[in-house]
Amino acid sequence: MNNAKSSSDTPRPSLLLVDDDPTFCGVLKQALEKRGFEVHAAQDLETGTALAEQIEPEYAVIDLRIGHDSGLILVKRLHNLDANTRIVVLTGYASIATAVEAIKLGAIQYLTKPADADEIVAALHKDQGDVSVEIKEKPLSVRRLEWEHLQKVLIEHGGNISAAARALGMHRRTLQRKLDKRPVRE
Repeated sequence: MNNAKSSSDTPRPSLLLVDDDPTFCGVLKQALEKRGFEVHAAQDLETGTALAEQIEPEYAVIDLRIGHDSGLILVKRLHNLDANTRIVVLTGYASIATAVEAIKLGAIQYLTKPADADEIVAALHKDQGDVSVEIKEKPLSVRRLEWEHLQKVLIEHGGNISAAARALGMHRRTLQRKLDKRPVRE
């Protein structure tokens, strides 16, 4: 008689996935489950926070922008709950300022969309930086620099668009419109 445990008896590592795009969230959830994770998905900050407190995940994949909320809020909450949670931030709105803040708040990696499940799993298990990352010779465009500056000021004001707009000397709706546009790809 064989007493060895089957692989289905082995507990699967828990992973919290928070992304406001229901299609992307569903597809990524299935892909991560196929790769051995027990995935708990949410599409808003409140549900994500409640799940995090309930399951205390070993891993987390958090979208940078969840509706009109910042995923960085959840990154900080997760890190405060358990500093050992391995957090990857995903975004379609990449900026230097948000990448730096995500890492400062406890994320281990920051990936731009589209990222596939294999890239995400690799990032969750990556322990060190990569010295072979390509350094671009071309400076950022003026439009990209503007995007970076807006992100930096927004972070300095805790994600408060009205306060950031006042600091930038522009109307809140103008700032909101600029933030709703995707950043310029370099």
